[in-house]
Amino acid sequence: MNVLIIGKNGQVAWELQQTCPSHITAHALGRNEIDITDPQSIEQAITQLKPTVIINASAYTAVDKAESEQAEAYLINATAVEYLAQAASKHRIRLLHISTDFVFDGTKNTPYKVDDQTNPINVYGASKLAGELAIKIYCPANSAIVRTSWVYSSHGNNFVKTMLRLMAEKDELNVVSDQIGCPTNANGLAKYLWQLTEQANLEPLYHYSDLGVASWYDFAVAILDIALEQGILAKKIVIHPTPSSGYPTPAMRPFFGLLAAMEGSRKHWITSLKQTLSLFGDK
Repeated sequence: MNVLIIGKNGQVAWELQQTCPSHITAHALGRNEIDITDPQSIEQAITQLKPTVIINASAYTAVDKAESEQAEAYLINATAVEYLAQAASKHRIRLLHISTDFVFDGTKNTPYKVDDQTNPINVYGASKLAGELAIKIYCPANSAIVRTSWVYSSHGNNFVKTMLRLMAEKDELNVVSDQIGCPTNANGLAKYLWQLTEQANLEPLYHYSDLGVASWYDFAVAILDIALEQGILAKKIVIHPTPSSGYPTPAMRPFFGLLAAMEGSRKHWITSLKQTLSLFGDK
């Protein structure tokens, strides 16, 4: 099996490269090697690499910036996905695409199912939903969209690494406590995507996150406690739970983004966090 990973240095793309099964040949292409906003560039990569599967692990993910960079967000999250879907359909290539809990408005109080009504409340979520719709239109067969939430890794930029840096620098932090979801380790997500590359039949939509539920405040407290246990941080700091109203941002966030994830070999988010933080010992 020959797999083209769109993305190279992002945290999911990086974990896909680390977890690639030995019987699969993976080619990870970054923005210097493929321009997914150019159909010709996509065509050249397919002609050269002849993939049987494409995993799109690239996205415009700057949620607040997207409010002022709407054209850029839609170019990467919607138009480029349309081009990938058209190419995958033309060449009969399986397409796996990563989406987000932000396609929902967060007004539910039970986990979102794959067939629940979407209603994004910010540009990032709307652009990601537009990408989902492009796949449904241009590559409805042999494709799957995997929605996930609160992704982090030992690699790349994410909430865990930001918290560790701030906790080392400051004596106290304010962290939002009224947005609910579930942290997801990119390593587990990558392994799940590899399973889907070989699965005989695909559903059009999947939800994947780690097990459990948390607020950003809960997540931050767990990061602090585990980092102290593992000797990554030297001092305990005070973390204050803060309502979203006390931390205004350009983009609105859903208050509830818990996904009704599919069954599988998922771990509780605290277990995954402990395993990930153990990789920070030498950093």
